[in-house]
Amino acid sequence: MACRLAPLLERVIANLVGNAARHTPSGRKVLVTASALAGRVELRVVDRGPGLPADGRDRLFEPFQRLGDTDNTTGLGLGLALARGLTEAMDGPLGPEGTPGGGLTMVVSLSFSAQMVGAEPTGQTVGGA
Repeated sequence: MACRLAPLLERVIANLVGNAARHTPSGRKVLVTASALAGRVELRVVDRGPGLPADGRDRLFEPFQRLGDTDNTTGLGLGLALARGLTEAMDGPLGPEGTPGGGLTMVVSLSFSAQMVGAEPTGQTVGGA
């Protein structure tokens, strides 16, 4: 069954990975991880770029913000603003964290629900009584 939130989540991930790839030095990889805990799904996109000081991280999400990325002529500075807006539309936060060893980690945390898998609750238990 198709995920109802898939188009939104795909756009969020594409924007985060694209941004991370632009800021990761040549020869380094962008890391994307997913984990589930206590009814939540957490996605992390890790880059090994220059990172940002903690006091400037919220500016990343302002529309048309490029934070000195003047060499990139393809972007308008809307990708992270859009990613945060879509994440909030799915009732979750999107925020930056420092990456040990340098870089930036973007974290999306979403409640796991029937909408995530496209199924309606049936009241049945899987694998149990």
